[in-house]
Amino acid sequence: MLDLVIEGATVIDGTGAAPRTADVGITEGHIREVGRVTSQARERIAAHGAWLTPGFVDLHTHYDGQASWDETFNPSIHHGVTTVVFGNCGVGFAPLAPGDKQRAVDGLISLMEGVEDIPGVALAEGVSFDWQSFPEYMNALERMPHSLDFLVQVPHDPLRMAVMGDRALAQQVATDADIADMRRLLREALEAGAAGFSTGRTDNHRTTAGLATPASEAAAAELAGIAQAFKGLDHGVVQLVSDFNLLHGPEGFDAEFDLVELLAKESGKSLSMTWLQRDPGGEQWRAIRSRTDAAVASGLPLWLQASPRGIGVILGLDTTFHPLMGFPAYIDVASMPLAERAAALRDPARKARLLKETSGRLAGDGSAIPPLVDLMLARIEMISGRMFPLVVKDSQDQSHVDYEPPVARSLLARARQRGCSALEAIYDFLAEGDGSNLIHFPIFNYNQGSLATAREMLDHPRVLYGLSDAGAHVGTICDASSSTFMLSHWARDRHEGRLVPEYAIEMLTRRNARHLGLHDRGEIAPGMRADFNLIDPLRIAPAIPHLVRDLPAGGKRLLQTSHGYLGTWVAGQPVIRDGHITRERPGQLVRLGRHPSRALQ
Repeated sequence: MLDLVIEGATVIDGTGAAPRTADVGITEGHIREVGRVTSQARERIAAHGAWLTPGFVDLHTHYDGQASWDETFNPSIHHGVTTVVFGNCGVGFAPLAPGDKQRAVDGLISLMEGVEDIPGVALAEGVSFDWQSFPEYMNALERMPHSLDFLVQVPHDPLRMAVMGDRALAQQVATDADIADMRRLLREALEAGAAGFSTGRTDNHRTTAGLATPASEAAAAELAGIAQAFKGLDHGVVQLVSDFNLLHGPEGFDAEFDLVELLAKESGKSLSMTWLQRDPGGEQWRAIRSRTDAAVASGLPLWLQASPRGIGVILGLDTTFHPLMGFPAYIDVASMPLAERAAALRDPARKARLLKETSGRLAGDGSAIPPLVDLMLARIEMISGRMFPLVVKDSQDQSHVDYEPPVARSLLARARQRGCSALEAIYDFLAEGDGSNLIHFPIFNYNQGSLATAREMLDHPRVLYGLSDAGAHVGTICDASSSTFMLSHWARDRHEGRLVPEYAIEMLTRRNARHLGLHDRGEIAPGMRADFNLIDPLRIAPAIPHLVRDLPAGGKRLLQTSHGYLGTWVAGQPVIRDGHITRERPGQLVRLGRHPSRALQ
């Protein structure tokens, strides 16, 4: 007898094949039958008109800390995701440096809070840190029940800090002995089933003290030496984020990309890197594409992680960052409760005062805010053409989020219509009502005032769905919803350049699973794990994000759920039913090279 049969669903199976109507039978956590299923079952669900898809695989999350206190990986669980990967961008919480454990913990918290905008007090209270080595970290997470499957990568920064201590933070060159120790610790983690290795090389990542991240300037010898830890293993991937020395001009691009190729060569593993249209540096993404194409043609397994929408921030009076926060007139009221603060800002005298002031410098020593923020604030009149009300109303007067707004809806356009400065238009918008208005500010992937560049990226044969950053930047973004956006916007609502649903689903599922070396998921086929979604294609959409205080120590974050997921199952057990998280906890740590990762025969 089968455990469950989904009847009459429109099956989009993850392979890229055209949708078809079929029943799907499930037992013991795996798919047993696809087609006309007449076998008896304990439960049958009529799904006529609904999409049945594989569960989504999110390559780029930062649940390194949240996995210690949140069993459900919220909000990813609300967006069709059944497998998450964390330990990205070179930051994480293991291994710990020997000796003074509290000092080691404090260093990693400062790093994660600065780079990924996760409140340090939440991390200090919510993460147990009952480990020393990376395998012990994996064991600690494995002991805790979870809704979704997860894989962990070994991040470069903690690895460097564990071996080099203060020399790592001082950006000193690693010795041969240091490199050998880092290689040994990475090998130990990989043999315990870690999914791979990640490193970060971007000026935008800073500790809470304003320092560059420890491995951001790691030399070629260090990267090559560490990568050799993969030799002889049949699993593992490499992940990298780099701005390719953008703030120092285009001269350093090729030298930085040479290091990408070096990592791929020395590791012998698939390497994926962040791919976006930056600003400044709007043409760099084309150079990355050209070098990647050439490298792939020469036999290197390079991949490009891209987002289906603009990469940026959500700005509001209660978010981590907004354009008023550096002005003395705002600082005077910054500690007030939100509604009172908004009311204080509506005082004409305070507004007149602020509009005459100059914003203080936010980045620099002692600040985790990246230099890019000050560069943008200095150009507020120009960049306001890329700031939009996040929530708009449709023709039926229903509110929804708009991630591809026209320039005519920008706050710059609003200012010109009123005959005022952009700063005044921003000020008035943020001060409205109870102060809860949010601004969508797509910094990257929006140089043309649309998602045309993102669409071009999604067509590339080496592109991977990524960059959700789920679990990170909790006070400025909620891009965990980008998987849902892929379906609502690109596969349904966009007037031009629409993706066929089977292509979008293949990107979200099978492609990412195979990149990781997972052959037991990502398809609706007999023998595969029963990780799947049941979706109402007419209702699927991201919900409006809102701020909640549900982090440890009362920390706040933006949370965004969804509409249209009738259910999400992991290993045959429902973890979402009609938009609500269930009590089922079938998720597990996936140890590559140790646990089976192939379909049942």
